[in-house]
Amino acid sequence: MTLQKLLAPLRRAVQDYDMIHTDAKVAVGVSGGKDSIALLALLNAYRRFSDKPFELMGITIDMGFKGSDYSPVQRFCDKNGINYVIKKTDIAEILFDVRKESNPCSLCSKMRRGALNATLKEHSFDTLALGHHSDDVIQTFLLSLFFEGRLSTFAPKSFMTQTQVTLIRPMIYIEERNISALVKSLDLPVVFNPCPANKHTQRESMKELTEELRKKYPDINKRFAAAIMHPERYNLWDKVEELYIKQKNTPTE
Repeated sequence: MTLQKLLAPLRRAVQDYDMIHTDAKVAVGVSGGKDSIALLALLNAYRRFSDKPFELMGITIDMGFKGSDYSPVQRFCDKNGINYVIKKTDIAEILFDVRKESNPCSLCSKMRRGALNATLKEHSFDTLALGHHSDDVIQTFLLSLFFEGRLSTFAPKSFMTQTQVTLIRPMIYIEERNISALVKSLDLPVVFNPCPANKHTQRESMKELTEELRKKYPDINKRFAAAIMHPERYNLWDKVEELYIKQKNTPTE
């Protein structure tokens, strides 16, 4: 898998939802996993020919797990001329030692997002890019359906009024297996995740479910994605821009 093959769907997503404006300052939340490092590599390649020039940086929230080593990511960023910031936190200690959370994922996500937004503002960046892909879109849809009883998934673009930051997900048209192939072919750095909750979440169960369905129905993910995204079907994203403008014009308290 080459960068060129995945740049086309990334560019289409960016253009479809007007994700990056001219002179935007885009920070990628780099967890150390394959998805976020792939997004950083793709956006770095995309900015070279984008008709809307923008700045790019990577931000890693170091949660404080022992054994986490982000030096391979640092070397990748140095080699490619990408500014890279590691923000050290005590999130792991708070979740597992102090609060002893049995289901930490929701609180962990909020704390990491808060640290990301704070770091963005420290560096005067206005856009946060996350490495969610089309499989994540589907899994979030199923989580919402199974556990909340509603038809919903995350938006490709939204505005966070509290922090005045635009949140984008440029890989929504890219399948996870293609991201894995890209990371392997380019030998992109992936950092070991020592989180005790890893592989033991509701999202992981949705991933296992879709993988089982794919074995029996090979095109099932494409059909799910079409049902969610296609403009002539039940399109969950048909009012994304309208909602984004409404969020951006909502006064902060």
